[in-house]
Amino acid sequence: MPVQQTTSREGVSGMSRTTPPSRSPLISGVLADRIFGLLARGAALLTLALLLGILASLVVGAWPAIEKYGLGFLTSSVWDPVQEEYGGLVMIYGTLATSFIALLIAVPVSFGIALFLTELSPAWLKRPLGTAIELLAAVPSIVYGMWGLMVFGPILATYVQQPLQSLLSGVPYLGAFVSGPPVGIGILSAGIILAIMIIPFIAAVMRDVFEVTPALLKESAYGLGSTTWEVVWKVVLPYTKTGVLGGVMLGLGRALGETMAVTFVIGNMNQLNSLSIFEAANSITSALANEFAEAGEGLHQASLIYLGLVLFFITFVVLALSKVLLSRLKKSEGARS
Repeated sequence: MPVQQTTSREGVSGMSRTTPPSRSPLISGVLADRIFGLLARGAALLTLALLLGILASLVVGAWPAIEKYGLGFLTSSVWDPVQEEYGGLVMIYGTLATSFIALLIAVPVSFGIALFLTELSPAWLKRPLGTAIELLAAVPSIVYGMWGLMVFGPILATYVQQPLQSLLSGVPYLGAFVSGPPVGIGILSAGIILAIMIIPFIAAVMRDVFEVTPALLKESAYGLGSTTWEVVWKVVLPYTKTGVLGGVMLGLGRALGETMAVTFVIGNMNQLNSLSIFEAANSITSALANEFAEAGEGLHQASLIYLGLVLFFITFVVLALSKVLLSRLKKSEGARS
């Protein structure tokens, strides 16, 4: 007789408990991908629209000054609100000089910090030291400015400026380079304060990109007898040059746009009579902070907005040059030295 195959109730109930009925998804995978793509594209277009809107508003606000002065605004050092004569050369020079001094100090220091944290530091010191350096980025800029004016400025005047003036007194060019009243405020003071402010940003980026270098590459170089410096210079830096340059550009952007700290220590004086790094000067951001609230509608306000447009253009040029440098570095990869 044929054997009848039966299924027990226990088996059916156990199967029903372990495999719940499938539910149809509310949004299919293709539709979800389309929605995600539209949102991502919208975010990118919104960012571009905001950038163009800011640029357009700056051009519209600065148009009276652009129409009157043109490009001569960039080469004139006169800033006289009484006579309504305006030129941005003093502010442009102060902005570029302080940012250059800041990078000149911050980049080597940040490189040394990142090198120590990734290659030389003992394990127990890496985390607390890295956290302490990153905490410098959380200090408000106005605190840096007050500290620079009340503490750092007198120290710079007493222990740096006065000894240098005594040492270089009567020396052509060098004596004029350190001239000025020993009050501790000026281009050098602003540049040093900016360097302290941007070191955490550059050092953090350099440390992170150094850590992503494959350990196999570094161990191979050490196995061939390379020193720590040779490993960093010939292995780590070529592998992470894009990230390193990005960190430097991040710090430069912070230096170019910093306002309150520079306003406290740069001196806020419109003069180009002396190229001394200890002389009081002015920058675009400090001029905007000091005068924009009191500027009346008309040419004065338009000239200040023109300065903001110039700062926007300087930032754009710096970023464009960094992109060109990166493209040239990529083209030279693999070339024989």
